[in-house]
Amino acid sequence: MMELKDLFISFINTGNVLLWENVLIYLLLGTGLYFTIRTGFLQIRSFGHMFSLIKDSRKGAKGGISSFQAFSTSLAARIGIGNLAGVAVAIYIGGPGAVFWMWVTAFVGMATSFAESALAQVYKINHKDNTFRGGPAYYIEKGLGQRWMGILFAICLVLAFGLVFNSVQSNSIAAAMHIAFGTDNTWVGIILAIAVAPIIFGGMRSVARVAELIVPFMAIGYLVVAVYIIAINITIIPEIFATIINSALGFEQAAGGALGAAMMQGIKRGLFSNEAGMGAAPNAAATATTNHPAAQGYVQMLSVFIDTMIICTATASIILFSGILDTSNGVTGIELTQAALDHEVGNWGSPFIAIAILLFAFTSLIANYSYGESNIEYIFKSKIAINIYRTAMLAMVFIGTVIDIPTIWIMADLSMGMMAFVNLVAILALSEIALALLRDYEQQRKDGKIPMFDRKKFPQLDKQIDKDVW
Repeated sequence: MMELKDLFISFINTGNVLLWENVLIYLLLGTGLYFTIRTGFLQIRSFGHMFSLIKDSRKGAKGGISSFQAFSTSLAARIGIGNLAGVAVAIYIGGPGAVFWMWVTAFVGMATSFAESALAQVYKINHKDNTFRGGPAYYIEKGLGQRWMGILFAICLVLAFGLVFNSVQSNSIAAAMHIAFGTDNTWVGIILAIAVAPIIFGGMRSVARVAELIVPFMAIGYLVVAVYIIAINITIIPEIFATIINSALGFEQAAGGALGAAMMQGIKRGLFSNEAGMGAAPNAAATATTNHPAAQGYVQMLSVFIDTMIICTATASIILFSGILDTSNGVTGIELTQAALDHEVGNWGSPFIAIAILLFAFTSLIANYSYGESNIEYIFKSKIAINIYRTAMLAMVFIGTVIDIPTIWIMADLSMGMMAFVNLVAILALSEIALALLRDYEQQRKDGKIPMFDRKKFPQLDKQIDKDVW
């Protein structure tokens, strides 16, 4: 039995090496740079506009899903254990420099996120219940005419988000609760499954409503604590920042592979956290009611910024300010984050992180579910298939609380990598459509108009987009 397990882990590790070290690290950054340059550094010149769109994003079709709800759903999926446990793993393995590469991934990823979310909007379909469905599987089939490739992406997403990632989230909830309160993992798994069930069986609207209520509250609460810790350590901020930069560029590392480790961990954990380019968030972006596809692209750019530049940086600050990082003691993941906060604020730090991870990971569970539902529906168009998926997802939530985390993480890396590869190839192939949408939106703004999508301006999309939507 042990030999079979070792063989399985070896197979997964080989796949990760092939994908990440030979393909994705270049494709991910290259795609982000491509869209950053082609959009004229959109994430910088339109930074304020992202925030202005949020003000009106609560408005949506009656009974439908608003832009803000779609934003909250995608942010719920982005802000999860990657922001707490994932950042700690990245720093533990790759050193403080991994934080810098998270920032780089997020910066270029904002442009990628705009492109994939705008494409998801323009190629979305009418679900006939005042809501929409869409995402990479849909724009791959409609835009590229490759249903087999859309199905491949959908399968990867269901495996990654519906199953593997949800077991990662529940594993971290169980670990955090056990460290803080001594709870039994089995009971945590049972309670989690019971709590998640009524939300996911309520469908996409139910997920959007819960995300809209919890996400702003949990993000602000965590940031208040992080800002307090930054304030009491303000005198050493320049030192910490210098450590991150020097470590990222290999200036402080004796080992030859340290630079590569920092880059690899920063990019992998950055992608796991902010999901830019992975093809997950477009599934939420497509559900929103908007006047122009590009509008949701801007909104989704903001969610990448909040996830990595703010939340992940807050976690990294807590860990680095504490000074307790020790790569020889084996303390990593959520345990490292809890220990760091305990060091900074006292005994309430560990319970606080446990509650934070509960909220972060719980909202990720339901958002991840919604991504899976959209893609199960794309493949099978069957209510029975959706209910089977719901049951399997709940089973994985429980299983994640009782199996070992290293195996979960390497499975998460592989499934995430496969998704990202398919999606990045697709959005590069459809890049001219995304850029045309941006030009149209910006021209209307320049003319003093409220941007509205007019399909007549895009004759190349005439036979590809849903006439019941646009």
